[in-house]
Amino acid sequence: MSSSDKPVRVLVAGLGNMGRSHALAYHNDPGFEIVGLVNRSEVTLPEELQGYMIHPSFPEALAALKPDLCSICTYSDSHADYAVMAFEAGCHVFVEKPLATTVADAERVVAAAKAAGRKLVIGYILRHHPSWMRLIEEARKLGPPYVFRMNLNQQSSGPTWETHKALMQTTSPIVDCGVHYVDVMCQITDAKPVQVRGMGLRLSDEVAPDMYNYGHLQVMFDDGSVGWYEAGWGPMISETAFFVKDVMSPKGSVSIVMDPNAKSDDIDTHTKTSVIRLHTAETGPDGKFLRPDEDLAMAGEPGHQDLCDLEQAYVLKAIREDIDLDRHMDDAVQSLRICLAADQSVRTGAPVIL
Repeated sequence: MSSSDKPVRVLVAGLGNMGRSHALAYHNDPGFEIVGLVNRSEVTLPEELQGYMIHPSFPEALAALKPDLCSICTYSDSHADYAVMAFEAGCHVFVEKPLATTVADAERVVAAAKAAGRKLVIGYILRHHPSWMRLIEEARKLGPPYVFRMNLNQQSSGPTWETHKALMQTTSPIVDCGVHYVDVMCQITDAKPVQVRGMGLRLSDEVAPDMYNYGHLQVMFDDGSVGWYEAGWGPMISETAFFVKDVMSPKGSVSIVMDPNAKSDDIDTHTKTSVIRLHTAETGPDGKFLRPDEDLAMAGEPGHQDLCDLEQAYVLKAIREDIDLDRHMDDAVQSLRICLAADQSVRTGAPVIL
């Protein structure tokens, strides 16, 4: 068996929702071999993962198991340190978004990847979704300047609200979710972001006084494009218009039309697109539209686990085929820079010039 056919030995750190899904993807792909799992506490795992040993310490597991790939799905504040540790040990790294909690840390991780000559893939799951790839392609055909209108508000209770409160110990919703959708904006326009504004509000006493569970950011690009992204978590969040994904330009618009019965705390609705609607602004001599809107039905949509499988298949391909990930890494730093600027704007009440 040649070295390129040998399974990539992977250590998975963090066994929350995403960590478990990525671990299942590795378990079911013969291109990978799980050498160990890391979690600080005991955790209930799906049957397929129960045969793997759970280690309490990432540095110790890394030193003992010597994996080829570290999959870092822990809370955001440990991403940068764990990733750099992995690169220094000669590993490739997959890290869940956001890449880090500061721009300086994100740049440190990218520098470590380049210094080690190893692959860094960041968990932007929408980059592997056929419908989102189509949305980006159709929007790019329209041409700039663009208006981006996007949100993902989640009415959460019970275990989902507990997860959201745990996430908010380190990261606000507009940073945690926003990096995904700002990344989509950055893939559509090649323009540079120049100014970011943000506003936010703490709507619950269960959230720390210096944190907010509702946020809204606006970003301006140097080609005139503008965009907003909104995210709120908690039992008080409205289900009305919780999922808006809309791109407009002088030539028309492309939008995701959501199933009206979808629920905001169902993880599959965060990625399912139902229908992509194409609208052209072209009018005839009578001033009326030349053609009706076109609905592209996205049949056979991948669910959450399917997307994690696709994402890890890309990680394997990047390692085996030595894919150039420079733009991928640059985009991850850029989207994080925008979302952290929005967070800064929320806290200072002033716009941030990039």
